[in-house]
Amino acid sequence: MTLPTVLVADDDRSIRTVLTQALGRSGYQVRTTGNAATLWRWVEDGEGDLVITDVVMPDENGLDLIPRIKRIRPELRIVVMSAQSTLMTAVKAAQRGAFEYLPKPFDLKELLSVVGRALAAPAAPAAEAAVPPDADERLPLIGRSAAMQDIYRIIARLTTADLTVMVNGESGTGKELVARALHDYGRRRGGPFIAINMAAIPRELIESELFGHERGAFTGATNRNQGRFEQAAGGTLFLDEIGDMPPEAQTRLLRVLQEGEFTTVGGRQPIKANVRIIAATHRDLRQLIRTGSFREDLFYRLNVVPIRLPPLRERVEDIPILARHFLEKVQQTGLPGKLLAEEAVQRLQSHRWPGNVRELENLMRRLAALYPQEVISGEVVAGELAENASHEHHEAGAPEQEGLAQAVERHIRQFLSASRDGMPMRDIYDRVIAEVERPLIQMTLASTKGNQIKAAAMLGLNRNTLRKKIRDLEIPVVRGVG
Repeated sequence: MTLPTVLVADDDRSIRTVLTQALGRSGYQVRTTGNAATLWRWVEDGEGDLVITDVVMPDENGLDLIPRIKRIRPELRIVVMSAQSTLMTAVKAAQRGAFEYLPKPFDLKELLSVVGRALAAPAAPAAEAAVPPDADERLPLIGRSAAMQDIYRIIARLTTADLTVMVNGESGTGKELVARALHDYGRRRGGPFIAINMAAIPRELIESELFGHERGAFTGATNRNQGRFEQAAGGTLFLDEIGDMPPEAQTRLLRVLQEGEFTTVGGRQPIKANVRIIAATHRDLRQLIRTGSFREDLFYRLNVVPIRLPPLRERVEDIPILARHFLEKVQQTGLPGKLLAEEAVQRLQSHRWPGNVRELENLMRRLAALYPQEVISGEVVAGELAENASHEHHEAGAPEQEGLAQAVERHIRQFLSASRDGMPMRDIYDRVIAEVERPLIQMTLASTKGNQIKAAAMLGLNRNTLRKKIRDLEIPVVRGVG
C-alpha cells in the first residue's frame, strides 16, 4: 500500500523540519521545498496527494499559485498557512480554491486533522471567485487573535455560498462589519447591501418597512413604497437586532423564508425574495424562545450558520492593533497623528471595555482631538477611562431621576441615531407618537383592570377613539387583570 505524499512549501527551514517530523510520524510521505518553483514542478509532474504551502515565498506568492495548480490538477487539495493572519488572506485562500487556511503559529494536532480531512474528502473542483480588486485597501475587520482567526475562516468559507447567517455578539463588537464583509467578498457583492435596525422601528410599521406598501394600504399611505426586501434585490438584507422583531412580523418573515416570496402591505401580487439574509442580535434568542418572545422555527431558519463575535475583553491581544488602526483612521480626517506609549497600551489592555471595539474607537478619537502631545501616556489613558466610567455610571442612574420630557428626549435621540444604519428618516412624527401611545394605553388599561370606560376617562379620550387606538395598535385587553 502506497502512503499518501504531502508536498510542503515554506521558506522557513525550521517549519519544514517540524512538519516533516509530524507528518512522518502520522504515516505520510513528505517532500519539502523552500520555493514555489520546485513545488510547481512537482505538481506538474503529477507528484503528491496534498499540498501545504506558505503564502510568502522568495519567488512567488503562494496564493497566486493556487489557481494554476487547480487548472492542471483540480482534484489536488491545497492547505494554505500564513503569518499574514488577516481576513483577506483567509478570503483569498478560500476563493482561489484552498481546502483550508491555517494562521501561523498553528497547532500541530489541528494541522494533522486538516490533512486527514483533506485526503479523505471526495474530489471536486473548486470554483474560483474573483476578489474585489481594492479589497486589500479596505479590510473591514482588524485583529490577529485566535478568536478572530476563527471568524475569518468562517467568513472565507461563506463567501462562496449564499447561506443565511446569524451574527451574535455584544453591542459594539462589529456585527454589521461582519455582515458587510460577507456581502463585499461574496457572490452578491454587485448588488445592494441594505441594513435595517429592528429595534429602531415602531412595531406597527415593521411590515411596511420590510415588505413595502401599496397606495391606500393604510391612512397616510399616499404612494406605493418599496420595502427593504425589494431594495435589497440581488444583494444582501441585514436584519440588525432581530431579537426585537415583534411576533406578527416574525410570522411574516418566516413565511417569506419558507416560500421565497412576499407581498406588499395591501398588495396581492407575489414578489420573489431575491436576497441573502444576514441577521444579528446582542440578545440570547434561545432564552427569548423559552419565554415565548421569539419563534423557534424562525430561529432555525435564520441560524443556518451561527457566528459569535467575541467581546473585546476576550481578544485583548488585538487592542494594540485596533488602537493603532483607529488613530491612523482619525488622522485621515485631518486630526493630528498620535502614538501610544507602552504604558498606555497596557492600560488599554487591562480595561474591561463594556462598549467593546466601538468604545475603543471613540476613545482614540478623543485622544487625537483633545491632547496636544504626540505620544499619549498611560496616565492620560487612565484618566480618560476613569472619566468615561464615571460618566457611564451617571448615565445608568439618570432614568430614575429624569422627568418624562428628558426620558422622551433621550429615546428620540437614540431613535434618530438609527439613520446612521441606513434607515431613511420619514414619518418620524407618527412613529414617535405610536411608540409613546402604545405603552401609555397598555399601562392605563392595566391600572383599570381592562375597563375601557375608566381608561378612556383617565386618558381624556372618547371611548370610541380609545377602541380604535386599541385596535390599530393591536393592544391586547384582558378584563379583570391588573
